[in-house]
Amino acid sequence: MKTIKLIDMTLKEAPAVRGGALSFKEKLEIARTLDRLKVDAIELPPITSSKADHLAAKTIASMVNAALSAEVSIAGDELEATWESVRGARHPQLNLSAPVSPVQMEYTCNKKAPAMLEAISERVKQARFHCETVEFSAVDATRAELEFLCSAVAAAIEAGASRVTLCDTAGVLLPNEFGAFVSAVKAGVPALEGVELYVQISDAMSMAAACAAAAIAAGADGVKCAAVAAGWPTLEQMAKLTQVKGVDMDIAIALRTTELTRAVGQLNWMLQPQKEEESPLGNVAIGDVAGVCLDANDEIGEVIKVVRQLGYDLSEEDNAKVYESFRRVAAKKHFVGTRELDAIVASTALQVPSTYHIENYVINSGNVITATANILLDRNGEKLRGVGVGDGPIDAAFLAIEQIIGHHYELDDFQIQTVTEGRDAMGSALVKLRAGGRVYSGNGISTDIIGASIRAYISALNKIVYEEN
Repeated sequence: MKTIKLIDMTLKEAPAVRGGALSFKEKLEIARTLDRLKVDAIELPPITSSKADHLAAKTIASMVNAALSAEVSIAGDELEATWESVRGARHPQLNLSAPVSPVQMEYTCNKKAPAMLEAISERVKQARFHCETVEFSAVDATRAELEFLCSAVAAAIEAGASRVTLCDTAGVLLPNEFGAFVSAVKAGVPALEGVELYVQISDAMSMAAACAAAAIAAGADGVKCAAVAAGWPTLEQMAKLTQVKGVDMDIAIALRTTELTRAVGQLNWMLQPQKEEESPLGNVAIGDVAGVCLDANDEIGEVIKVVRQLGYDLSEEDNAKVYESFRRVAAKKHFVGTRELDAIVASTALQVPSTYHIENYVINSGNVITATANILLDRNGEKLRGVGVGDGPIDAAFLAIEQIIGHHYELDDFQIQTVTEGRDAMGSALVKLRAGGRVYSGNGISTDIIGASIRAYISALNKIVYEEN
């Protein structure tokens, strides 16, 4: 039985599906999800000169087990920088994409057929010098002249390409036509017997999955897909094909199909256009400032600029403290995201004497009762008790605190994340309260995440009280 390989293009196509750029965290989460599904390779979008792109690629390379494919164009000087971004992957790959139809060659590259053949050969050799696995993607292959297409594929293989992808970029062929097209190319390029042949098929006529099946029947070794609907065959369609016709076609896939539906649902939710994320406490923004990531090379001006974007207005002394803590964290990590920077500000800036102290708290919650919180605070020796009923234990706890202090502060942000792993893992909570047009943050750490959240709220509250007094 032949195992059909699947290259996933979700990361590459996600901005078009979303209608906007992904945050750094979203890129990592998509890569983790695809890796858990056991796709054979994850294809990255073209890596630009921006620092965020390179850091994202390096971070993804360090954490996935699947092959990681990075695209390079037929022209440009990004090859070496792209290679540096993915070389740390367990199975790094470079994908040279080049147009092969007459219109695309002249329109995008200003090249005639002979010059394009020379460019393909030279570029593949350059990629092969750096990387063991080099893919040649023939863009708009179905509208190319067959003789030239075969020459281009043969030139790429001779230069060192170990994988070839035929792209029906326009989606203009019916399944029987696409199967015949693949057979014709295989017959015209005998060297294809020694390399892997993939297909990338536009779903412009809603026939991409059927064309992929025809290509596999004609001898293709793999298909480029996307986990979400992005104009290409989807992972679920390929899983359904092998489930229903796998025995008849003598094919299988290595994909973890039992986890597929749940994973695709998560990715679809993540990529919803203009989605609004909500905490149990109401409309509270959760997540990174899109595209922001810092490293040890960033100066204090760049770091403080991001701190201001997060809503903080700190003194020069606190800015210096934040930057010093940032440098210590950045020295140990590839990057520092906005979540880490939030935690640094919460634990470093505006450290004040505590007005309110937690004496004790009792939380009742379950799926058949309404969540309640009974909290006892100490303020300068005076014991103050509050009881709150809310939509979940943390909401109830915050309402109980508001009852004690007799004031409602706008909850600007609320974040929870793990600090350690295992059953006794430590949890970290970050609370950002807005008062008088300024943002005050508090941080709490505990094995009890509700307790950590209460401590974070009290920490932010103490800063507000100190400033107001």
